[in-house]
Amino acid sequence: MNPIAAQEFTAEFRDVMASVCTPVTVVTALDGARPHGTTVSAFASLSLDPPMVLVALDRGSDLLTVVRSGGRFGVNVLGHGQDALALTFARKGTDKFDGVDWSLSAGVPRVDAAPGWLACRVADLVDGGDHVVVLGHVEAAARVDHPPLTYHQRTFGTHSAEQE
Repeated sequence: MNPIAAQEFTAEFRDVMASVCTPVTVVTALDGARPHGTTVSAFASLSLDPPMVLVALDRGSDLLTVVRSGGRFGVNVLGHGQDALALTFARKGTDKFDGVDWSLSAGVPRVDAAPGWLACRVADLVDGGDHVVVLGHVEAAARVDHPPLTYHQRTFGTHSAEQE
């Protein structure tokens, strides 16, 4: 494929993927006593028996290094109105937890304000282009009733049920 066609294809692929509504999560892990986290929209349920999820982490991310070495991670499912929190964890740096209330729960950092939370043990790491897909066995879960934070067409929003 020539370079111009490749650029056009990449742009078209990004536009198609932007049209897919995704949940917004903050994936966390512990490095010694220091929490790490990053915003992830590539998150999905994988299996009910056993309970498993998957997240995709950038191959060059510090969080992936921590997850690889520690073998555990948390998934904090954000709720509507938590776009500032998502942006905080989307940026680079080691100070993402500054000013964020969190606790250690089931061995992983849990963002206290997140309405959904999962603690996972790494089951497998699968190469996926410029990302690594982390498959996790869910060992603990908690949720409160709150509309989700979603990402669609490069903006944050939420989901609401259709009214009949």
